[in-house]
Amino acid sequence: MTVSRTRLTGLFGHPVAHSKSPQMHNAAFAHLGLDFVYAAFDVLPERVGQAVESIRTLGLRGVNVTIPHKVAVMPFLDEISEAARRIGAVNTIVNDEGRLIGYNTDGIGYLSALREETGFAAQGKSVLLLGAGGAARAAATQLALDGASRVTLAVRNPDKAAEVLSSLADLTQAQAVLLDEVAATVGEYDLVVNTTPVGMHPHVDEVPLDTTLLVPGQLVSDLIYNPRETRFLQEAKARGCGVSGGLGMFIHQGAEAFRLWTGVEAPTDVMRKTVESCL
Repeated sequence: MTVSRTRLTGLFGHPVAHSKSPQMHNAAFAHLGLDFVYAAFDVLPERVGQAVESIRTLGLRGVNVTIPHKVAVMPFLDEISEAARRIGAVNTIVNDEGRLIGYNTDGIGYLSALREETGFAAQGKSVLLLGAGGAARAAATQLALDGASRVTLAVRNPDKAAEVLSSLADLTQAQAVLLDEVAATVGEYDLVVNTTPVGMHPHVDEVPLDTTLLVPGQLVSDLIYNPRETRFLQEAKARGCGVSGGLGMFIHQGAEAFRLWTGVEAPTDVMRKTVESCL
């Protein structure tokens, strides 16, 4: 039962009806007996500023932020974390007694999931990311913060990667290469990550990269979680690569937001089972 002392959290996006975040977070709150509730709010782009101010006005504990508002919310916040600043996007807002702080938990969620599933540690590793969108920026930033020695973005338009490369220059060797020209060097990387939508349902037969370029022993990661194991991962596994799908990133980015709001470690097993039951 929701009462006056219940802490309200939620999701700002447009649209939001498809989101599994309410089910995931509410299951986690219930499991731990926390007096919190999570709701989805469909926020029109022209209302972003008002929506952010409502966090303060109504006393929400915080919100997640999704497409298309991750950049638009930033001017309305009082403080922005280092990772969010480098990524150039916010996906979590915390209301700290009226002070609104923006975070980006996508990168730390990705690395947490990868570590849990494969034991991967970024320190000293070389990483190739396919794509330069928001997910690529988040993953690249956290990899660099965690000590990756080289981060390469394979893109169709190098200009799209310029901003994130500039933000990583003081952390690691960061570069962009044309996707069409990456073939000769794919085998040099410890980790290859697909951050593009290529292979996502319903286009499940597509792959973002010629998998014959992969070498046994590489780790291959795909941020797509529908299907749970993409054709890209299936072919990588057949070539002797370790693989990791995208569901873990979704779970762990949510778990980090959960921790920021509640001060409690999230029950990721409960969150995972809940999301799996919704897919």
